[in-house]
Amino acid sequence: MTSAVSAGPHPVAPQRSAGLLLAVCAVTLLCTVGMAMPYPILAPLFVDGPADGFTRYGGMAPEWLLGLALAANPAGILLGSLVLGPLSDRLGRRRVLVTTLLACAAGNLLTAWALAERQYPLFVAARFLTGLTEGNIAVARALLADHHGEATRVRAFAWLNACQYGGWLVGPLVGGLSLAQGDAVPFVLAAAAMLPCAALVRWAVPGGQPATAAPGRTCVPSGGRSTLGPLLHDAALRRLAGLQLLYTCGVTALYEYAPLWCVTEAGFTSTGIAWITAAQCAAMLAGTALAGRLPSHQPLGTAAAAAGAASLGLLGLALLPAPAGLVALVALGLPLAVYNAFLPAWVSQRFSAHGQGRVMGLLTTLFCLANVLTAVAGGALSLWEVRWVMAVGAGCALAAALSLAALARAGTRPPEGQRA
Repeated sequence: MTSAVSAGPHPVAPQRSAGLLLAVCAVTLLCTVGMAMPYPILAPLFVDGPADGFTRYGGMAPEWLLGLALAANPAGILLGSLVLGPLSDRLGRRRVLVTTLLACAAGNLLTAWALAERQYPLFVAARFLTGLTEGNIAVARALLADHHGEATRVRAFAWLNACQYGGWLVGPLVGGLSLAQGDAVPFVLAAAAMLPCAALVRWAVPGGQPATAAPGRTCVPSGGRSTLGPLLHDAALRRLAGLQLLYTCGVTALYEYAPLWCVTEAGFTSTGIAWITAAQCAAMLAGTALAGRLPSHQPLGTAAAAAGAASLGLLGLALLPAPAGLVALVALGLPLAVYNAFLPAWVSQRFSAHGQGRVMGLLTTLFCLANVLTAVAGGALSLWEVRWVMAVGAGCALAAALSLAALARAGTRPPEGQRA
């Protein structure tokens, strides 16, 4: 039986406050690096690589094998995020973070070994097992929400997203540039980075029971129940989840199949993909800085405008020739950053009564579900042409933008008794 809690968050010693923020950022950065690193590796490996038992496993088309490989990691994150966020509400943020970081290191080492041995089934399984641990980004988001009130939450999530976008910058760079040393090397580096991160979390994050609600707010701890619990009973959250799934299907079309677009449409290798991704992530960092300066009183309207801009960028990748498409690919970083600063902050405030771990876990779950759906559907569409993947993604993002705009208008409409 759950009970409302109105106490403030667990106090953090002043000397540890900077370390706490650093730990949250490190977890977000490094886990995103692990997710993003394979993207510039896999598309050239399957499409332009040697035709062996890895890239032609079971006689299947390389596009299908690429789609399955892309889907494995987010499928693991999907299952992991169903329990890691709520579990951290019950057992504590630090315990869950340290355990999952160490397990993530082991998963990356297994991935490296599978790739070195050219064992496709083991590679997919290792990516899935690693993904189970990478749902801890939801725990990092919940930890940040524990220690920030309404006045600073948008800016705090902007900083968190800056680290996430930094991961999308560093990951492809590490993957693309270290690939020359051997296919397994990027994953060994990712495993090694988890160890100091776990040590930092062990030092900086308070132990014991998890943080509760910030002062002046009511929070219901999840008690370890599934992230999907509130979704089934809260009509507003169901509506939000539907439009968020649409938007993330559009975004993951970009994340997962932009490398294939770069290979087939622009003739890029892994190194070229790494650098164009770095340019896009630089635009994301600029968008994060912009988001911290935008007014925060209408977050849904701002998120709707950003989703609409993302739809236009994806449509550009579907229709434009390669040089102009590359410009659109980089420019997409701006609206993606603005959306991801405003929407999670609004969700954190609007649905805080469900528990921050569960709410942030739901966002992670939706993102991972979109990754899986897009990877599988994109594998089929890319057999035809990768531009169709971008066109479908543009339609999803546009539908989400229109739904968000309607939700924003409904939220600003005066009550019946106050209308003229």
